[in-house]
Amino acid sequence: MKSKIAIAVLLLLPISGQYAIAEEAVAEENSSLTVSAELGMLFKTGNTKSGDIKAGLNIKHEEGRWLNLLTFNALAKKIEEEDDVTGEDSFESTDNKWDILGQSNYSLNEGGKNYIYGNAFYQQDKFSSFSYQTSASIGWGRHWWETETSSFFADIGPGVKYDVTRAMPEKDTDMAILESSETAVIVQAQALYTKQINDFVEFKQYFVAKQALESDKNSVYKSETSLTTKLIDSLQFKFAFRVDYDTEVEEGFEKTNTETSVTLVYSF
Repeated sequence: MKSKIAIAVLLLLPISGQYAIAEEAVAEENSSLTVSAELGMLFKTGNTKSGDIKAGLNIKHEEGRWLNLLTFNALAKKIEEEDDVTGEDSFESTDNKWDILGQSNYSLNEGGKNYIYGNAFYQQDKFSSFSYQTSASIGWGRHWWETETSSFFADIGPGVKYDVTRAMPEKDTDMAILESSETAVIVQAQALYTKQINDFVEFKQYFVAKQALESDKNSVYKSETSLTTKLIDSLQFKFAFRVDYDTEVEEGFEKTNTETSVTLVYSF
């Protein structure tokens, strides 16, 4: 039931774009819409060893003082597994991870640096110890600086996080550990730094922390570093490295997972 509520919250957010914080702070009278799609390969370490196909859709909508962002990502995996009979390694294809993130920012004054935001996130990942994870946050943000070649944006606010741990067989027994859930009050902080190295190459560093206020609750930290090269006006080559860290996971699962991806990004 709570997962359905979380999805509903996301779908009710206005159409939005690539990251959880504003990449641009221009409040325009005319509405503008930017859409980009990406497709490519991803190599993953941590809980699984795999070669994956990554696809994503990013939407950004600006109108007046509003900036709305939406990102959807999905992974189609080939997982390395050992055959029980032959003992040889083989790869099994399966779709097992997707997430959706939305955020709306409202500038407090025309062309100003300060904004308020609302943010929601939902993720399903078959190979983590969680059946799904979702969070929502509201707060204040600021465009700390913005020049022709670089910018830095950050926001912070209170929120709530809801994690559901998947049912797992208990080690060395025939018993099963039932699915469990955990709700935690969090402080969420996000930051995005961008640097236009030249006319063709752009660097981005994004970071988000969801810090639980209780020490025994799971906190989440995510970082993505990317380098994008323009091939033509509407086509880009993107290299990205992502780190996901959960402070509390079930036995047998890694706390840290990394993703290294190479994708083509088409904007229209």
